[in-house]
Amino acid sequence: MRFLIVGGDAAGMSAASRAKRNIPGLDVTVFERTQDVSYSACGMPYNLQDPKRSMDDLVVRPAHVFREKQGIDVRLGHEVVRIDPQGHKVFVRDQGGEYEEGFDKLLIATGASPIIPNVEGIRQRGVFVLKSLGDGRRIKEFVLNNKSRAAVILGMGYIALEMAEAFRSLGLKVTMVKPRPKLLPWMNQTLSDVVLGELQGHGVELIFGEDLKGVEEDGRGLLLKFSSMEISCDLLLVAVGIRPNSELAKDAALELGPSDAISVNRQMQTSHPDVYAAGDCADAYHVVTGKKVWIPLALRANRSGYAVADHLSGKEVELQGVAGTAVFKVFELEVARTGLSLEEARREGFDPVEEVIESRSRAHAHPGASTIYCEMVADKRSGRILGCQMVGKEGCAHRINSVAVALHKNMTVEEYSQADLAYAPPFGPVWDPTLLVSNQLLRKL
Repeated sequence: MRFLIVGGDAAGMSAASRAKRNIPGLDVTVFERTQDVSYSACGMPYNLQDPKRSMDDLVVRPAHVFREKQGIDVRLGHEVVRIDPQGHKVFVRDQGGEYEEGFDKLLIATGASPIIPNVEGIRQRGVFVLKSLGDGRRIKEFVLNNKSRAAVILGMGYIALEMAEAFRSLGLKVTMVKPRPKLLPWMNQTLSDVVLGELQGHGVELIFGEDLKGVEEDGRGLLLKFSSMEISCDLLLVAVGIRPNSELAKDAALELGPSDAISVNRQMQTSHPDVYAAGDCADAYHVVTGKKVWIPLALRANRSGYAVADHLSGKEVELQGVAGTAVFKVFELEVARTGLSLEEARREGFDPVEEVIESRSRAHAHPGASTIYCEMVADKRSGRILGCQMVGKEGCAHRINSVAVALHKNMTVEEYSQADLAYAPPFGPVWDPTLLVSNQLLRKL
């Protein structure tokens, strides 16, 4: 059997490695258009903070190791420009031109790309995105070699917030700008205000309600023109979101799902049974709503790559789906979420109620305790937990996982409130914050 993979990051290389373990004699070829495979993209903002570290430290396994130790044919600098599912062929472009390769099974693992605003001057030197390892290298080289003093970040999502800390750690003045009026529109306002205060407390300027209209060079750096103002800076990071790289699938008449991600079933097959899709380019089922969603996150990418390999090996596979569980760091804060927000639950047709509590990260009077804010959302009709959000200086990143498991098992608030969670004074109060919020939420159900 010939197994071709388009894309050599998390989903692609997970599928390649597992497929070779499952079927040692399998012919596996990976086409990667960049010069990097198998790296920790999520580590780039933290790598940037340390001038002594190389971005290449984030490479988990270089291409030659896959070739030499696993017998996987990894072809760097090879871009698949077209696929023919019916003819079981792909068309590949490299430095020598274009050629075609046949397959028995194909995996599209093309990931996602940053959204670039269509404004004049957006391709100027000093304007960056952060998605690939190459992006990380370019940003780090620019900041360190040009003695940058001021950065503007367009957007206030996960990457934008992590990069604000990275730039501040290097001594840059940081201004964050977005067109909408809220910092984190999906987050409960009380918790969002805590994050906002953390940013401002570390000298980050936040500007809302401004659209980028153009970018110019002003002799010393960049001049950014917004709706009603101008800002001078050394660099601009565009972090307004990403979109799935689904063009190959669309051009091949494969079905697309939410946000134009490639539509897949629970075995990761597309609308053609011999073509799979996995990672940030593919959709998933949401465990709360049961509906298709596009939530690109690292664990899903790796897990779905494994699922593809298992399924083509003849194993029983049925991925349950995603809860949208995520955590990110904002200076001293841990910010975590899983499931639906109050407004998301309302849009999905639930009758949602929420409770917000203020608790402690450690037992009463134990040294080093800090405040944890926790919000839980439930359906008033069924009592089922729909989502949870947490913000605090410690204890949020892993606590959110217990609620994520509850979502996967469709637990009610009452059931969760009886969970036997661990306790010791250095790690939390007797009543864990998630238990405390569930107990209080019960009163509204």
